[in-house]
Amino acid sequence: MDFTLWDIVRNLLVGLQWTLALSLVAFVGGGVIGLLVMTMRISKTHPIRTLARCYIELFQGTPLLMQLFLVFFGVALLGVDISPWLAAALALTLFTSAYLAEIWRGCVESIANGQWEASASLALNRTEQLRYVILPQALRIAVAPTVGFSVQVVKGTAVTSIIGFTELTKTGGMLANATFEPFMVYGFVALGYFALCYPLSLSARYLERRLHASA
Repeated sequence: MDFTLWDIVRNLLVGLQWTLALSLVAFVGGGVIGLLVMTMRISKTHPIRTLARCYIELFQGTPLLMQLFLVFFGVALLGVDISPWLAAALALTLFTSAYLAEIWRGCVESIANGQWEASASLALNRTEQLRYVILPQALRIAVAPTVGFSVQVVKGTAVTSIIGFTELTKTGGMLANATFEPFMVYGFVALGYFALCYPLSLSARYLERRLHASA
């Protein structure tokens, strides 16, 4: 089958859409779980803190590729048929949540202890202290590194091609095999990732300067 340049670009754009969709799912899902893990990580209860720390170290201390294999093949061992899309979304969500939890923990712990003491003097419980006093201040610090980490999430989606999820890298591989033009195809693949990641990198740098200047 003969592929025109437009055919190659059109198919890569479809793969790019799936890369973007997976990145959004992983980032949003990872953010929700990461917020929970972060709250556990700063808990005053030692077993809860230990559990959260083990969770973070597990996902930060093992390659994303291994996590992806364990989710994809591990669930299959339970007799459950899991699609590459679902396995990719689940693995990347868990991976993202561990890193976001640690990023946000650092931001929360950077808030002066006096803020905790002042909010406690207002008869706020720990949850209310976090919600009304600590997190609004930590959010300002967390915006730039969170946006910066989103670049790693986008690039991490490339690994999911190993289990057959047809995102940008997988689409590029199939097109390279079909057209015998790997340099051109993977050049377009690189441009696709650059188009997604570069604006995020610029945004992270801008937000870091803007928030630092207004601090």
